Amino acid sequence: MDIAAVNVLSYEDFVDVFGNVVEKCPLIPAAVWSCRPFVSVKALEAAINEFIDALPESGKEGILRCHPDLAGRDLKSGTLTRESLEEQAEAGMDALSSLEAARMARLNEEYKKRFGFPFVICARMNEKAAILQQLSERCQNERIVERTRGIEETPRKCNHEAGKLGVWKCEIRSWRTLHLQSLPGLQR
Repeated sequence: MDIAAVNVLSYEDFVDVFGNVVEKCPLIPAAVWSCRPFVSVKALEAAINEFIDALPESGKEGILRCHPDLAGRDLKSGTLTRESLEEQAEAGMDALSSLEAARMARLNEEYKKRFGFPFVICARMNEKAAILQQLSERCQNERIVERTRGIEETPRKCNHEAGKLGVWKCEIRSWRTLHLQSLPGLQR
């Protein structure tokens, strides 16, 4: 499927494909659908970034609140999205010792109490020791610093429906660096 095929997706199909570009935030693709046609994948990326950048601070905090706690109740209960489960597993969040798990739970609660949203870090780019260290350090920051940092760290999980449609393979780093890698037939 090329970008032309993406451009003719119905609203419903577009939201189904891109509904988890940002964790549990289908509002983003629902809004970005109106920007079609996209001349390239880069144009699609730009539309997503422009929408997010235009959100008021409360909207950006809302995006952060959609993220689960690392090694939190959703991981333990098996209710994480597939993408979040894979990301947390890559970082070792599913294999914490009892001491690490207790520390993570305590720091997660401290962070949420201080800032009003969960700690967000691109887990797949970190190991559990680094995540615990960052969480501990970032609990000391100011709210505006953490809101900005959380938005910058928020992984975009564009590969939500990649396997089903064979359209996108995404390597996501942060709000600012969205790298869509094409599969055969997708023109950047």
